Amino acid sequence: MTTIAGKIYTVSEVNRVLKGLIRQEPELANLQIQGEVSNFRQYPSGHCYFALKDGKTLLKCVMFADSARRLKQLPQNGDQVLGVGRIDLYERDGAIQFYVDMLMPLGAGSLMVAYEQLKQKLSAEGLFDENRRKPLPAYPGTVGIVTSPAGAAVRDIINVSGRRDPSVKLLLYPVKVQGTEAPPEIVHGIQFFNRHKLADVLIVGRGGGSMEDLWAFNDERVVRAIAASEIPVISAVGHEIDFTLSDFAADLRAPTPSAAAELAVPERSGDRELLAKLVRRLERAMEVRITDSETALTRLQEEWVLTHPERMWETASQALDTLDRRLEQAAQARIIAQEQKLRLLHTKLEALDPYAVLRRGYTLTENDRGQAVRSADQLQPGDTLVTRFAGGTAVSTVDTVKEG
Repeated sequence: MTTIAGKIYTVSEVNRVLKGLIRQEPELANLQIQGEVSNFRQYPSGHCYFALKDGKTLLKCVMFADSARRLKQLPQNGDQVLGVGRIDLYERDGAIQFYVDMLMPLGAGSLMVAYEQLKQKLSAEGLFDENRRKPLPAYPGTVGIVTSPAGAAVRDIINVSGRRDPSVKLLLYPVKVQGTEAPPEIVHGIQFFNRHKLADVLIVGRGGGSMEDLWAFNDERVVRAIAASEIPVISAVGHEIDFTLSDFAADLRAPTPSAAAELAVPERSGDRELLAKLVRRLERAMEVRITDSETALTRLQEEWVLTHPERMWETASQALDTLDRRLEQAAQARIIAQEQKLRLLHTKLEALDPYAVLRRGYTLTENDRGQAVRSADQLQPGDTLVTRFAGGTAVSTVDTVKEG
């Protein structure tokens, strides 16, 4: 504790500091203390106040009602007992107290020793590792239950699961849950569900009781069967403050069988309401769709195409006449255009026709080889010339060539 020189503490501050120091010591958080019961008294609230002494010193103890209810019988002054719990400071009185979670006759101490030894052994093998835990299915179809058929646990599971989702199937494998016959039956139940793949998740457990009553779920065979299960396992042994080795090996621990049912079976009432709303919406949508389709069908039935189909031929015939007129007009236009083009070509050909020139009074002179004479230098005296007129030809002989 760090102090400031000259600082004056209040009693409350000192008690608060002491309480913090005690809670920082992990060894004081889980103690097993044996001693003789002294000054035992239970109040109407159910809380028990007493002391443990060993002949030399005395330790004040308190056991709250939730823990006291699990006692088979209340201890008597002078009883030798083994208490399991934690040391803490009661600030109001400044008193160190032993807060007892479990109280057993001293003979039960051997069970706690065996419990701790087996816990350390299995933990060292990795059976309690977090990374080997399997997730629970979101929407299980079948929940397997390994418990006594006569206990309150199975009734609680049935009631809770039925309320949360009645469609989930529950399969019970009845077993003994305490005594020497219980461990092999529990193991066989877990293996039976796995072998036949009968469930999506398993609930293994029983109602509350003393440490001896719950000891079957500390049995090594049971713990190993839970750890080896391919089906996710919820351990539901005892009440909220009860812990067994099965709880550490399971994929999930539930404080009570009812809580196990809540963890295994998701609340589906909201889903059912949503599904009902969706079904109603779908029905309304289908009704609207059918009504619209019927209206459209009625409208189509009243169309002239169906009431007077002969009009289709009338329309088609009129369209054919229109196309015929358009074709005729197009053909006539094409012919006129071709005639105009032909006349133009004829005019051009006439302009190029040499005989047309002759008809205008001109002549065409050729030599005896049929070549047109265009210049005097093409001629020599004695050459024969053929002169063509529009109305005949004349043959002559060249006497003299004059170049002009």
